[in-house]
Amino acid sequence: MWKAVEIDAWLRARTTSLEDARSTVTGIIGRVQNEGDGALRDLAKKYCELEDIAVSEEEREAAYDDVDTQVIESLIEAHARIERFHERQRPRDLWLEEMEPGVVLGIKTTALNRVGIYVPGGRAAYPSSALMCAVPAKVAGVKEICACSPPPIKPLTLVALDIAGITEIYSAGGAQAVAAMALGTESIKPVQKIVGPGNVYVTLAKMMLREKVEIDFPAGPSEIGIIADATASPAIVAADILAQSEHDPNAACILITTDPSLPAKVGKEIEKMLAVAPRREIITESLKNSGYKVVASIEEAIAASDVVAPEHLSIQVADPLSVVTRVRNAGAIFVGKYSAVACGDYAVGTNHVLPTAGYSKMYSGLDVQHFCKTASVEIIDRDGLEAIGDIVETIAEAEGLFAHSQSVKVRRQG
Repeated sequence: MWKAVEIDAWLRARTTSLEDARSTVTGIIGRVQNEGDGALRDLAKKYCELEDIAVSEEEREAAYDDVDTQVIESLIEAHARIERFHERQRPRDLWLEEMEPGVVLGIKTTALNRVGIYVPGGRAAYPSSALMCAVPAKVAGVKEICACSPPPIKPLTLVALDIAGITEIYSAGGAQAVAAMALGTESIKPVQKIVGPGNVYVTLAKMMLREKVEIDFPAGPSEIGIIADATASPAIVAADILAQSEHDPNAACILITTDPSLPAKVGKEIEKMLAVAPRREIITESLKNSGYKVVASIEEAIAASDVVAPEHLSIQVADPLSVVTRVRNAGAIFVGKYSAVACGDYAVGTNHVLPTAGYSKMYSGLDVQHFCKTASVEIIDRDGLEAIGDIVETIAEAEGLFAHSQSVKVRRQG
């Protein structure tokens, strides 16, 4: 179960084929497009009878009665920390700078008007994902935010959305929820962008509907990469592996270490912790996807980690900051033995909606910028136009675009 792996083999095992789900998702999208709310109600019948797609204010408020007070207080505190961190990401609405006499350039940042967030449900409640999706959208200044979650929506999810200030909530899950937010139904207005984690059907629907709506990034089962040396605690490494493994049977972990004796020590700790783990069946299945790689140096460990490009990267070495500065590919980086990935999952303030399966090579985790768009601003006076006029006219005429050149000439002659 706990075994040595080669990086390439581990990566191949992480590759999820979406093709098996394509025909199902295509059919669901077609139904939502043609039947609207009727498709959402019919597809929900497996789980419950839906009268109203929209969650009422009364339902949202009643959810508090079903959630423990301490949990509610913890969600409120987590929300404050997530908001505090994301506030620091907020870009300036407008900046302008004189680049040379007569030429002022800048960037105007505008929040998207309407976005949709997908909060997973089904077998478990994920109030933390509700906060992680809603908070950066709110901080960015998005005017309309709607949330979809599989029916019946868990009280924990409703409470978290309410704490985040999301009042437009719909009972819809899976690919049909994505299709509803992208295409619109009688109850749900179309959005400009959809964010949030989900299963293979949700991920594929997001990718298939990108002509209609923007998305955050493709996301699959959760994963962790750990770079460790001889100073790492085997118990802490094992605890991080089990924490990631209990997410899902398809979750995966990889330990990359310079210490040949560490994997065996970690393996013993895994056995010890697994024996008393409440979710040991899921963990046992997930551990089949996991393993370790022994390398000769920290440089080799960093290179291997960058090939993996893990969703979460834990750095447990003697000089962790020197590793942080050299790592290029990771969704989120956790530095030192006290920085548990679980802290990022819930309450330290960073976002846990992250690219998986190597996508951190090209995507960033969810943040305020995901909910904004920018436009460049150009302010040019006569002196500025004279400074660049010859350049513009020369290049425009070289491209054969003489009207472009004339649009500058007429200004310079006026």
